[in-house]
Amino acid sequence: MEPVIETADLRRRYRDFEAVRGIDLTVARGELFALLGTNGAGKTSTLELLEGQAAPAAGSVRVLGHDPYRERAAVRPRIGVMLQEGGFPTELTVAETARMWAGCTSGARPVDEALEAVRLAGRGKVRVRQLSGGERRRLDLALALLGRPEVLFLDEPTTGLDAQSRHGTWELIRGLTEQGTTVLLTTHYLEEAEQLADRLAIMHDGLIAASGRVSDVVAERPAWISFELPPDRFLGELPPLAPLGVTGHESAGPQVRLETVDLQRTATALLSWARDEGVELRGLDARSATLEEAFMEIARGLESEEARC
Repeated sequence: MEPVIETADLRRRYRDFEAVRGIDLTVARGELFALLGTNGAGKTSTLELLEGQAAPAAGSVRVLGHDPYRERAAVRPRIGVMLQEGGFPTELTVAETARMWAGCTSGARPVDEALEAVRLAGRGKVRVRQLSGGERRRLDLALALLGRPEVLFLDEPTTGLDAQSRHGTWELIRGLTEQGTTVLLTTHYLEEAEQLADRLAIMHDGLIAASGRVSDVVAERPAWISFELPPDRFLGELPPLAPLGVTGHESAGPQVRLETVDLQRTATALLSWARDEGVELRGLDARSATLEEAFMEIARGLESEEARC
């Protein structure tokens, strides 16, 4: 697919501190790519390089075939940017703020249309200082959408939103990608990335620690099965676990939890054993790993590696 964002050995320094330490990214047209990481991992520093807000210390970056910093005039009219924190004149109304922004935007869509998209149409006459934190985030998003961007950068787009507004924003973002808009977002809400992203990268200490499709990143982590054995049954009576893909287990009284790299094979063997033995496995729960579990395991592994060094 046509790449619209490309980086090679991208680096960013703040004096003696290297915040981005050589990353390679490719994002295709119409794709939603999530950039994840702990605080200080380098996400926002990377996003600012892609947006053309700063020049890289080394390496290269291309957005829509251009250097976003040196060829800003060719890139800026075709992208939308939602910063982590927006700064609005607090005495202007919502509609006045949007009209002011539209006046600086090439080919801006109607202000009412942008406000309607983020469910702020009924708040047009309200002054910005009277908006809640979540409403200000929605206004940020409305302004980023005014120019009908081909590429949309979203830095923590749903921070401060309630659950209903967050899900409404997800639906809006999905609609944009269906129309061909390329979206690159950072988020601390791992459920958000799991729900929205086609692919993702997890950053740590200025580097990419893991990347790929969400399903692939998650599939590399163990699934688990938990259940409760009857009082007259013991863990040792289960069929041999290692050949079934089980890599670890925990037990506390009758409660058992198995970690497995082959969920289907483990579950099939366990249920066959229970059927043949006439055993009821109460509270049976079998699940693949979640993105949050994968993220936490990667983070713990990296921290342990750093501690050893």
